[in-house]
Amino acid sequence: MPFVSEIQRQSDFNHFPSTTPIVIDNGASSFRIGWAGESDPRVIFRNIVQRPRHKATGETVTIVGDHDPSLMKYFDCTRSGHRSAFDGNVVYQFEIMEYVLDFGFDRLGATGPEIDHPVLITECVCNPVQSRSKMAELLFETYGVPSIAYGVDAAFSYMYNQQLGICDKDGLAICPGFTASHVIPFIDGEPLYKGCCRTNIGGYHVTDSLKQLLSLKYPHHMTQFTWEKVEDLKMEHCYIASDYASEAQLFQRGTKEVEEKTRCWQLPWIPPPTEEPPSEEEIARKAAIKEKQGQRLREMAEAKRSSRINELENEVRGLEFLLHQLVQVSEVDIPSFLSETGYVSKQEIESALTKTTQSLRKAKGERKDDQAETEYHTDATNEKFHLINVPDDVLSPEQIKEKRRQLFLKTTSEGRQRAKQKRYEEELERERRSQLDEERRMENPELYLEELYVKYKELSEKVEQRKRIKTNGGHTNGNNLSGGVGRGERLNAAQRERMRLLTTAAFDRGKGEDTFGARDEDWQLYKLMSKDNNDDDDEGPDEDEAELVRLSSRLQDIDPTFVLKSDVQPTEVPKFRPLTKEDFQIVMGVERFRCPEILFHPNWIGVDQTGLDEMTGVSLRRLPSYSDDIAERLTNSVLITGGSCLFPGMRERLEAGIRMIRPCGSPIRVVRALDPVLDAWRGASVYAAASQFTTQTFSRMDYYEKGEDWLRRYQLRYSL
Repeated sequence: MPFVSEIQRQSDFNHFPSTTPIVIDNGASSFRIGWAGESDPRVIFRNIVQRPRHKATGETVTIVGDHDPSLMKYFDCTRSGHRSAFDGNVVYQFEIMEYVLDFGFDRLGATGPEIDHPVLITECVCNPVQSRSKMAELLFETYGVPSIAYGVDAAFSYMYNQQLGICDKDGLAICPGFTASHVIPFIDGEPLYKGCCRTNIGGYHVTDSLKQLLSLKYPHHMTQFTWEKVEDLKMEHCYIASDYASEAQLFQRGTKEVEEKTRCWQLPWIPPPTEEPPSEEEIARKAAIKEKQGQRLREMAEAKRSSRINELENEVRGLEFLLHQLVQVSEVDIPSFLSETGYVSKQEIESALTKTTQSLRKAKGERKDDQAETEYHTDATNEKFHLINVPDDVLSPEQIKEKRRQLFLKTTSEGRQRAKQKRYEEELERERRSQLDEERRMENPELYLEELYVKYKELSEKVEQRKRIKTNGGHTNGNNLSGGVGRGERLNAAQRERMRLLTTAAFDRGKGEDTFGARDEDWQLYKLMSKDNNDDDDEGPDEDEAELVRLSSRLQDIDPTFVLKSDVQPTEVPKFRPLTKEDFQIVMGVERFRCPEILFHPNWIGVDQTGLDEMTGVSLRRLPSYSDDIAERLTNSVLITGGSCLFPGMRERLEAGIRMIRPCGSPIRVVRALDPVLDAWRGASVYAAASQFTTQTFSRMDYYEKGEDWLRRYQLRYSL
């Protein structure tokens, strides 16, 4: 099957004899495979599988572990996510495990269908026999492995560090792994599984907690928090606090020490381009282009105007010529003479000539004086509405209908003229008053400003009093302030009168049979209700408010210190702020030690189990021959191994926690493995390279003869 990977394939697989074992560290986080006796594994990748389809060919490919993210644009990953063969730290999805083993053997360089080498593979503590037998079946049936040996990764790491002199034969191995954490007691170099303790918490939960905290803190950068990136941030910046409460209080105070402990991750950010001011040459060039465009538009407008004037002049000459010809035609022959011209009567031609002449004069920009315009308008009106002064007796029904239409149009036109004249007179009056005000201000500016302020104050109080009375019905609480009033007190006089009439009518009708409407006097009630009963206080509100606006505008013009009183404060429109470099910074403060703290307090994420320090006491109490002497020997050599023990401060925090559960003066020594991540594989490699390794394996014939139940009693001896 095709693989997509950045890992190079080994080429020396056939150089190793068939007796050389293959060592596999099958962890929930990473898969490590290599040859026994070597110091480092040959192939390391994440223990996950993804099987998307190619967008072009539709072929299903297998992506195991790490891959190039740029290749994912060629695959459809909507229906295929990352999958792991582990449930906690136990292998249960052997179809996925087969993909992982295929990829591991392929990258190691295996060419044939069978793997003719013994295999030493790691497993979790107290691995279920079902998982162990399925793994044996997969290796024997699918890959043809001649023999297999199972061992615990933490035990191999403890054995390897014991050979280096880091820990003793009697001690404790604390292994905070990827999905679970274990404490294993060792006596004479052999693990005592009856005293083991496990908590379902590990590095996966720390990474997930950090990812959630950063996503909540920076929701607009959520796409940046991929699992791989958050894992790198965790291993680079997180640490274990010696005292969580004191560390949290330190960050609350925000001292200088907090700034030193805060880390910042800068996301990719491109500063917006700065617009340089245009040069003088550029400004001159744009001005020349603008002037050229303006000149072109003016020329086009002038050409259009000249063309329009020529059309109107030709039309005027044609109409004048037509009127001149009508003089020589008798009244009887006029309809037949005008049948081909589109006009019906002489009046229509004169009206068209008048309109065309007005349009021509407007196009040429000519204006007549007001008197001539008025006379012209009067003559035109008389010519347009010629049937108004004609008696109805001499008109036909169609002419009477036309007369009524002309009468309506004339009345409307005269109304518009009167409104126009009224507006003109009001404008003249305003100009006259403004001129008088300016003269008074020039005579005595101080007195004028004082009078203006007094008038503004009186008028504003009057308007506010009217609004207040309209709101609460004129009732106050004695301090000229609106008090708590009911709905009836907020009604004006007209509304109160309507309510009184309705109440009286309902009361009268409620005394007996409802006969409302039988008499004509009953219907007078609606006339009374619709009557406009405005109070005196409501008279002239528009004039007062308009005058108040005029005074405010006048005061703003002559007094710069004047502040307009307004009940409604203008809302400030939020201004657009361009994004800066600080907007793309991820600041990690309290998150650095808050996330790893769940290793000691799993109940923070809903796991009701003990932490790493308490697990030590639980493991010691589970020993079959528990005594203070044995406990002192074990706590005097505590080895921490596994990827999650790389946090700074882990050793000191575990030592302080174990000291709290042990008697005063007990010897406690906590050491860290030489390489907490690879020591398990290196210990297994040293073990598999020993000459007595073959005595600890079981062959394919043993599996066929004894069955899977025999694996229940299988246990590897580490002190060879």
